[in-house]
Amino acid sequence: MAEEVALDLDELRQLQNIAKRPRVLNLINSEISNLEKLRDSAVSSSAKPEVPVTVPAPVSSSVKPVSSAVNYVTLGTFSWDQDNEKVKMYISLEGVDEDKVQAEFKPMSLDIKIHDVQGKNYRCAIPKLHKEIVPEKCKVLVKPKRIVITMFKSSRGNWLDIHHKEDKIKPSLEKEKDPMAGIMGMMKNLYEDGDEEMKKTIAKAWTDARSGKTADPLKGL
Repeated sequence: MAEEVALDLDELRQLQNIAKRPRVLNLINSEISNLEKLRDSAVSSSAKPEVPVTVPAPVSSSVKPVSSAVNYVTLGTFSWDQDNEKVKMYISLEGVDEDKVQAEFKPMSLDIKIHDVQGKNYRCAIPKLHKEIVPEKCKVLVKPKRIVITMFKSSRGNWLDIHHKEDKIKPSLEKEKDPMAGIMGMMKNLYEDGDEEMKKTIAKAWTDARSGKTADPLKGL
């Protein structure tokens, strides 16, 4: 573009030298002035140094992600007592901040988390209690040397244990209702494992018991 402007200026100056009429000279001078301004602006813009665009280098972060996992020391040893309405647990632990104790009570379970006790976290959980409790009434009391957990029973009565125990008495009573069940099972095993003579003897004993000839199907074996 600068070259074109220079050529136009040279040609206009030649016309300026040969022009005689005032109006023509004014037009030529005006155009020369415009072209000179255009030339000067083009030169000045091309003379400006190019400013390099600095691309910021990627910054590597040395911050490691914080793990949300918390390690706990299990508190499996405690004492407890009860009355008809409530059960109390006693955990021996010093230096506990009450604000750092997290308790979760459910109808059949409890989960106590104790944080930041001399740099350690502790946990006492019973996944299945002996009987149901009333969660909204339960509470935790922090004392200088121990923690007291109070759970209110859903129904009054005595607990045999703080942990849930399966009722093993009921199945045994059901077996006693049918004393022949065990004998029949034993005879079946003897029949399946015995030889031909044994099978004939068991079949005869079972037939006699069914017909009322004998009350003991094992008699004669």
